[in-house]
Amino acid sequence: MAEPIKTLCVTGCLGFIGSHFTRAALKKGWRVWGVDKKTYAAHDEWLTEFEKNPNFRFQYADIAKLDHLFDVDYVINFAAETHVDNSIVDSTHFLRSNIMGVQNLLELIRAKRHYQMPVMVQISTDEVYGDIDKGFHRTSDPLLPSNPYAASKASGDMLILAWHRTHEVPYVIIRPTNNFGIGQYPEKLIPKAVKHLVLGKLIPLHGDGSCVRNWLHVEDTIAGILTILEKGKLNRIYNISGNYECPNTHVIKSVLKSFFGRTVSMARYVKTQYVRQGEDVRYGVDDKALRNLGWTNKKKFEREIVKIVRYYKSKIVW
Repeated sequence: MAEPIKTLCVTGCLGFIGSHFTRAALKKGWRVWGVDKKTYAAHDEWLTEFEKNPNFRFQYADIAKLDHLFDVDYVINFAAETHVDNSIVDSTHFLRSNIMGVQNLLELIRAKRHYQMPVMVQISTDEVYGDIDKGFHRTSDPLLPSNPYAASKASGDMLILAWHRTHEVPYVIIRPTNNFGIGQYPEKLIPKAVKHLVLGKLIPLHGDGSCVRNWLHVEDTIAGILTILEKGKLNRIYNISGNYECPNTHVIKSVLKSFFGRTVSMARYVKTQYVRQGEDVRYGVDDKALRNLGWTNKKKFEREIVKIVRYYKSKIVW
């Protein structure tokens, strides 16, 4: 018997991870109702691609103002303000999208209590745990966010747990590590570094670049989310780890080598900046629950970084 076609509401469908997921879901033959408010980081050009698929429908909307939810199986929430530096300057938009937006989605789901409520799938972040010097955070660990962005995402997660307890809203919370890949807006480290090199400017780097991040390719993230939707359990939290830890200086060295085709002196191309307020020194999450479902990350950082640098080198994003 053929598997039923899933019907999804995908918020933030034109964002970095959301657009990759939308493409993957449509490829599987699922129906996607995409919702996006087209912020500065949205890929409007990919909307043309999606709208060629008869299983795709688009709605221009802010999740904090969305006033109707069609009958869907899942509400997969990628919509979020995500850049930490922006949240430190002004957290207003982060509180609106990442907290009030989640609350509004939960209320729309709750309103369907006399029907079958869709599953709220929240795409969260490993940053909600705060940093950890050694070892790995488990999903049962307390949330200790270090910056306004992480705090807003942690708040959204807490709302979901509360709406489940009080209103029986079914949920899955997914917390991936640092994503990288094609289509990321150049406020993030890798595309930002390439953009500065193309423009002949020094690459800005927080502090001495010693902070450690765990890198996860966006296609591995999407594979992990799909695995959870198809094999995972409801009302659970899943971590996704890229399983590739390195300091930011190593990332910049890899970008430079990929850009110039050889190893060059980092000192010539990098400008260290102030230390980011509340900077986390290292992230690490335990994702055994997902790996037990059969998922494993397949993309290799050193191989993919070459492709990504080549892409941004030829396609500068303003």
